[in-house]
Amino acid sequence: MDTAEHSAPLWPLFLYGLIVLSLVGAMLGLSYVLGQRHKERATDDPYEGGILSAGSARIRFSSQFYLVAMLFVIFDVETIFIFSWAIAFRELGWYGYAGVMVFLILLLVVLIYEWRAGALDFGPDGKKILKAYKRLTGQKV
Repeated sequence: MDTAEHSAPLWPLFLYGLIVLSLVGAMLGLSYVLGQRHKERATDDPYEGGILSAGSARIRFSSQFYLVAMLFVIFDVETIFIFSWAIAFRELGWYGYAGVMVFLILLLVVLIYEWRAGALDFGPDGKKILKAYKRLTGQKV
């Protein structure tokens, strides 16, 4: 079997690539030649929707923030699995129902574990704050 009869010519692909590269070069060249050149005070400042920036954008986030983000992604993916089970509910029957119940129980156990481990604590402990407040006001703890 001769493959030369069934192969497509490659010159249209090369011609298309040449046209694309020449258009990109022409656009970049024209913008360089015709573009404005000015240096004002606010030229190098980032544009934030008309709001003047104050301070540095380098803010340190707590590792708790990343932990909560990862938990969100994990539980969001679990929601997709449960939704796909709900779509195929009738076809899966009782075996599918038992499988999703085991899945939900495991998900609940993991959520309780993470809650007890303190992964879902976003701010300071309320009991510690009340204890410190009572200590400051002279009330019995």
